[in-house]
Amino acid sequence: MGAVTSTSPEVGTRAARGAPHRSASGAPVETDLGWALGVVFRRYAKAAAAVLDDVPGGPRGYQVLATAHGDGPKRQLDLAAQLGVDRTVMTYLLDDLEKAGLVQRQPDPADRRARLIVATEQGREALCDLEERLATAEDEVLGSLEDSERASFRMLLQRVAVKADTVDPLHNACVLADENVDPADT
Repeated sequence: MGAVTSTSPEVGTRAARGAPHRSASGAPVETDLGWALGVVFRRYAKAAAAVLDDVPGGPRGYQVLATAHGDGPKRQLDLAAQLGVDRTVMTYLLDDLEKAGLVQRQPDPADRRARLIVATEQGREALCDLEERLATAEDEVLGSLEDSERASFRMLLQRVAVKADTVDPLHNACVLADENVDPADT
């Protein structure tokens, strides 16, 4: 395997302030992809958790609300399958979101036994606020990048993520954010 190098000025600046952390190969740890992904993910997860702290169900609740609004009314079971949430967990999550006035369960005209999940007006307003606050959190995480670099970073990261998900699909995105879960088990 070839040597990993970095042209990032931040790595050089950090090294100039004192002895940099080094990997087993002797390279600064900042040049390691796993280290960089872990640090960025940890920072983003903490910032997003702070934004979603008041949402029933946290990130899962946000995903349900965003999907119910963005995709339009969906059957409860279809929504659970799309988001990779156990149907029993989805029931409790929807109970909490409904109590908070963010979603409603409405009868499905095509099947009286099924319920459609619909974002309420209050839910849509909350979603707009959450999206603005998440954008601010993302700006803080990506603050060291220029706008054009952010766009390139997002595009490249999305391309890598789509390919990685094709090779090794993630069945429940919420599990990945749990620090007690080994990513190899997802």
